[in-house]
Amino acid sequence: MSSKTQFVGGTAFVIGQRWISESEADLGLGIVLDVANRRLTLSFPAAGERRTYAIDNAPVSRVKYEVGEKVRHQDGTKIQITSIVEQAGCLMYVGLTKEGEEFSIPEFELDSFVQFSTPRDRLFAGQIDKHNHFTLRYQTLHYQNQHRQSSMFGLAGPRVQLLPHQLYIASEVSQRHAPRVLLADEVGLGKTIEAGLILHQQLMSGRVQRALIVVPASLQHQWLVEMLRRFNLAFTLLDEARCNALVGLDSVEESVDYVDDFADDDFKGDDKDEFAQAADISNPFETAQLVICSLDFLTKNNYRYEQAVAAEWDLLLVDEAHHLQWSEKKPSKAYTCIEGLAKKSKGLLLLTATPEQLGVESHFARLRLLDPDRYYDLEKFVAEQKAYQPLNGLVQDLLQDHRDDTGTISAALVKSLSAYLPVETINELQAQAETQSLGAAIDTAIHYLLDRHGTGRVLFRNTRNSVSGFPERKLQAHALNLDDEDLIALLEQPLATQICAEQYWQQKTESDWWTQDPRVVWLAEWLRQHRRKKVLVICANADSAQSIEEYLRLRKGLTTAVFHEGLNLIERDRAAAYFAEAEDGAQVLVCSEIGSEGRNFQFAQDLVLFDLPTNPDLLEQRIGRLDRIGQTATVNIHVPYYEDTAQQKLLDWYHQGLNAFEKTCAIGQAAYVKFADTLLPALVNNDDTTFAQLLDETRAFSAELVAQLQQGRDRLLELNSCKPAQAEALVDALAENDASSVLPIYMEQVFDSFGIDFEKHSEKSLVLHPSDHMRIEQFPGLPEDGLTVTYDRQQALSREDMQFLTWEHPLVRGAQDLISLSEFGNTAFCTLKLPPLKPGTLMLEALFVLHCPAPAELQLFRYMPQSLLRVLLDDKGKDLSNVLGINQLSKLLQKVPRNNAQDLVRHARPTLTTMVQKAEEITAAKQTELIAEAQAKVSEQLNGELARMKALKDVNPNVRQEEIDYLQQRLSASQHFLSQAKIRLDALRVVMTI
Repeated sequence: MSSKTQFVGGTAFVIGQRWISESEADLGLGIVLDVANRRLTLSFPAAGERRTYAIDNAPVSRVKYEVGEKVRHQDGTKIQITSIVEQAGCLMYVGLTKEGEEFSIPEFELDSFVQFSTPRDRLFAGQIDKHNHFTLRYQTLHYQNQHRQSSMFGLAGPRVQLLPHQLYIASEVSQRHAPRVLLADEVGLGKTIEAGLILHQQLMSGRVQRALIVVPASLQHQWLVEMLRRFNLAFTLLDEARCNALVGLDSVEESVDYVDDFADDDFKGDDKDEFAQAADISNPFETAQLVICSLDFLTKNNYRYEQAVAAEWDLLLVDEAHHLQWSEKKPSKAYTCIEGLAKKSKGLLLLTATPEQLGVESHFARLRLLDPDRYYDLEKFVAEQKAYQPLNGLVQDLLQDHRDDTGTISAALVKSLSAYLPVETINELQAQAETQSLGAAIDTAIHYLLDRHGTGRVLFRNTRNSVSGFPERKLQAHALNLDDEDLIALLEQPLATQICAEQYWQQKTESDWWTQDPRVVWLAEWLRQHRRKKVLVICANADSAQSIEEYLRLRKGLTTAVFHEGLNLIERDRAAAYFAEAEDGAQVLVCSEIGSEGRNFQFAQDLVLFDLPTNPDLLEQRIGRLDRIGQTATVNIHVPYYEDTAQQKLLDWYHQGLNAFEKTCAIGQAAYVKFADTLLPALVNNDDTTFAQLLDETRAFSAELVAQLQQGRDRLLELNSCKPAQAEALVDALAENDASSVLPIYMEQVFDSFGIDFEKHSEKSLVLHPSDHMRIEQFPGLPEDGLTVTYDRQQALSREDMQFLTWEHPLVRGAQDLISLSEFGNTAFCTLKLPPLKPGTLMLEALFVLHCPAPAELQLFRYMPQSLLRVLLDDKGKDLSNVLGINQLSKLLQKVPRNNAQDLVRHARPTLTTMVQKAEEITAAKQTELIAEAQAKVSEQLNGELARMKALKDVNPNVRQEEIDYLQQRLSASQHFLSQAKIRLDALRVVMTI
């Protein structure tokens, strides 16, 4: 035997032969350089690489072309093979060029820049995968397509509770092009979750690529963590230090020389280009697709603001939008900043819990940000608001009085409806009442009325009246007595000192005030008696919070944490996390006023208000830290107060006048505006009669205002912000999806196939670890130190250390892309023992996909439900796919050694070639039909939506022309791209009966 030839398992390796690496197919054609000492050396000229293998287990496949195929010489000459000559183990390909001239190519002179990626090429090149990998590929394509078709697409992945009102808003808004809406749910109803769901769905669907979130500085890290923890969205937090690092400046001080000239009061960009050119600074806002920054960062640095505007965004989210003050004569700098960004952003989400409590002018200002062309005149807007009352009355009438009627819609009701609906629509309703039921017609009528109702399209507001799941709130007032000397002295102090009495004790004594203040003494004793309770303490200022926390921790030995504006954001987050720990965390978190906004502590049930704010909205914000959806028990609101002082009177005004402690108080700010001039003096004046009269007037005013809100726009918005039938359908679909065992079974097959170690952690949860025998170096979404995952939503909500695996989790999506976008499992050879089939029968299983490259935002997959096709042919050309389903077939298959499979494929190549052609003919006949079905579905859905939007625009000016134009463009583009769709062969599996 020649030293240049060695045999393994009947296979000869000869210098000059062409082989391909089975594990590194992207290296191209390899050529045998050396065969010696049981080692094989291949050169891969296309990649400039060499590989040395042990001959007895070299992961390589021999490349042999057949007569009729086309090959290319390394100089570029192409021939179609007419004959093949073997010379000393190497092949000579003889064929004709396109000019008809005969040309010969020794295999070692073949072009090395060849990729065997198509199933046909890989199969005939001997690159044969495991048969269960073929099955996994089919399942991947099937599950991908199935999920994209579902109504919950984009909403199934986030780690959130299945709350109907949140899911309805997310579904409704996320389906729009460049949505511009105001999310104004009451405190505790989850506006952040709604915004995150909308963003997640728009990113999944391709409608959004770039998003900017602007929040108060105190909430930056909370948003950053929430977006990652709940939605698996990795945002970049930009501040000055981060911007300097991105553009190569060493320090904040170094950047001062560059940006000082751009920190003036007005937002002007006249010098921006000149500055950028001189400084050669790139835009840090363009270094990431998803960015969070604080409002202060933009308002205090004009150049950074200009960079943010220049970056362009698909979606802008602004939290705590009620802080944006506006007047026709002088808008605030914060408002002007957001206005500039809003004009440049396609979509806009404004989040506020107080849409109207700050006044109609402030409410108008926020709507003006959404659509300045629509909301341009404050007086006209006020007049429109008044017109909602009759419409609300009609809707209430429909909801209550007519549902039990029988027969057709009454003449009186037709007359009422005709003021809002065209004759054609009323005729449609009449027909529905006759053919279905009056109740169905009433439901449809309400839908039409709400669709046409004013700000209902741009403003979503759910109230606690319409959403279940909230706990009770119970006031526990703790009266404290002062001796006569202290009482008289305190009553002589101004209101601010009486409310925040620590100022009095600081003035009175040289010793630590907290040892003298009866409120602190009471708090320490109460906490000692209730050590098992988690308690949130809120007071007005940071100094008081620090002093109280130190006293409780150092003097009383309690486990405490403190949260105030003097801490940096990371320190605040650590304090909140320490308080949240169930076992070893702090019993008490003492907050200054900033603790009452944005943070959620619903795992605690006891709130101590060390003092009371004079602003009712601020009081509601404080209580809202505990009184949220997800709270599992009654919220106890503890208020220590000094008897016969302003503290007691303010407590009585809130409790007896507004009922602000035990019920959410939507009208608190309006009441305060009306009575402030009387209330503030009455708190410090010793006039019980006047104060009693004030309580009576406040009660009467509150009751009247609450009744008006119930009868007016709030009820319309409530109806329009959550349609129960649609919301419950979403909840049911998601709950059913959560309960399914399909995903866990599928992912275990993925882990097995890619060599990922996994062990059971608990019910529906696993611990994953990379292994030494992984198929790829880095599995997407799996860190080196492993991961704990759960398929259970409730477990994910309670265990932040676990990842919530869904079809939309990055690890699952990454695995599916890894399979579907590569050659994984696109060839296979196996045997089958099935008595009805004669031994030696050859079958070919082929998978085809309807491939339609198009912009992601068109979501064409939603119109192609049959994008995956399967054909199973025997060697007579008979299609057995309806007889043997893939799951049934896969259970019966047996593996074949790779060398044997390669030899059998090579021997059966002519027959297999004919069978592949037959499969392609079968599916090609379906291509025109599938494309026509998809185009018809697009036309039906988008034309229907176009007609609805055009009709709606005539009666509801909140429908933007841009939305209609986009639908028309989308319809045209969708039809165009669908017409270019092609059925593509995706995978081949050869089955031989035994």
